[in-house]
Amino acid sequence: MTEQLAKGLEGVVVAESELSHIDGDAGELVYRGYDIEDLAAGASYEEVLYLLWHGSLPTREQLERFSGAMASEHALDGNLIETLDVLAAEDERPMAALRTGVSMLSATDPEAQAALRDSDAARRKGRRVIARIPTILAAYDRLRRGKQPVEPDEDLSHAANFLYMLTGEPPGEVAAETFDMALTLHADHGLNASTFGSMVVASTFADVYSSITGGIGALSGPLHGGANQDVMEALIELDESDMTAHEWVIEKVEQGERVPGWGHRVYNVTDPRARILRSKLEDLASASGETKWLEYTSTIAEYLVDEQNLPEDGIAPNVDFYSGSVYYQLGIPIDMYTPIFAMSRSGGWLAHILEYQADNRLIRPRGRYTGPDSRVFVELDDR
Repeated sequence: MTEQLAKGLEGVVVAESELSHIDGDAGELVYRGYDIEDLAAGASYEEVLYLLWHGSLPTREQLERFSGAMASEHALDGNLIETLDVLAAEDERPMAALRTGVSMLSATDPEAQAALRDSDAARRKGRRVIARIPTILAAYDRLRRGKQPVEPDEDLSHAANFLYMLTGEPPGEVAAETFDMALTLHADHGLNASTFGSMVVASTFADVYSSITGGIGALSGPLHGGANQDVMEALIELDESDMTAHEWVIEKVEQGERVPGWGHRVYNVTDPRARILRSKLEDLASASGETKWLEYTSTIAEYLVDEQNLPEDGIAPNVDFYSGSVYYQLGIPIDMYTPIFAMSRSGGWLAHILEYQADNRLIRPRGRYTGPDSRVFVELDDR
């Protein structure tokens, strides 16, 4: 009997999870039973992390303890700062700098040698990693720009603290709220490549540092991360051209070029996260007075929907179509967009790691051999 080949494991169910559910035909995303639109509008990123890691939304007292514990873990060891400085001098890619930084965190973790099957210790170690990723990224970006890292502020939220450490200025209310919402929207999304990658590593009962580093490595590939950077680079290309947004998108379509930020492996309709981020892009445009990015994306979307009917073919805006403009208006460098994705998604990676290890089975798929049949070995001198 010939075994069925599922290239890329497409359509293969490899695990059960209580964490997130996607309905690609209805355009729905759910975290532990809660609709993403409700969470984005009403819960902070810290509340969402608590939900993913503990199974329920926290009470106010639980949230205060949880957020305080996260905030107390933001600071980095001096040796890690020195390493980031060396990487900045070598103009290392931000995702590679993040990969190195996260891997180094185990060196100073007091529980680094805790029993690998101790789920409570794994959760605490994971919390430290997630708390320090924003600090690693902000410090690295400042160092490569010739500036000193900004010490974290424990009184700020996870989202606001990152923007503060990145720019040196406390963010405004709209900026902090928008970035917090963006983190929530990207926190989990089923068994995508980086989540599955971190689970594969975790299934060996490797430690949290190795598992999350594996997720970062998977996300660094252009077939997974980087789409929002592509969107923003395309919009900047438009902005620097002599064309209107309508003329630009017509030219792209007529030349057979794909417009970045449209279409998704899972969604056949508009990504629910895209709808939410579009509204936040409107808020940012209103607060800053900078409306061109909103106007560009709106014009492109109108053409692709009204004149090309792409949604009828299952090609609709995804989260990246709007997140690039949102991040740009928050003053975040374009090559930091994928690292920010990792900042958010690392919380989901940890949730999947903990969930999978609670009922662990080593992930060990099989491959179909397609090489030559029996061959006769010839000694080296006779070849």
